[in-house]
Amino acid sequence: MKLKEGIGWKACHNEEKDVYGAEVVFQGSWELYEITADVFNRLNSKMSGGEAERLIADGRRLYMHVNDRCGPPYTVVLDDDYMDYCQWMRKSEPVGKTWDKPLTEAAKKVFGIENKKKKKK
Repeated sequence: MKLKEGIGWKACHNEEKDVYGAEVVFQGSWELYEITADVFNRLNSKMSGGEAERLIADGRRLYMHVNDRCGPPYTVVLDDDYMDYCQWMRKSEPVGKTWDKPLTEAAKKVFGIENKKKKKK
């Protein structure tokens, strides 16, 4: 696993599966994304968190943990394989309730999340 980190973000390349993933963290909430090799290569520890987040957020969203103080924390798993993309997640458990499939499908519509897997070249 190749890992890169900066303020408010983390990214890795799972060499075994040849996939790239990234995490964006903000005030106790975080989102995981599938990113491209190009985005991974462009990320560096000297860029601002906002700059990195803009690059990462162009990827496919895999997972959301929301802890925004508007209610209890919750987790939405958009792709069950998120740990293949973000291997460091194997060491942590979601905090709060993880939404079930029907609620997750409703969240995709409400949040406008397109969650199609990228095709391998």
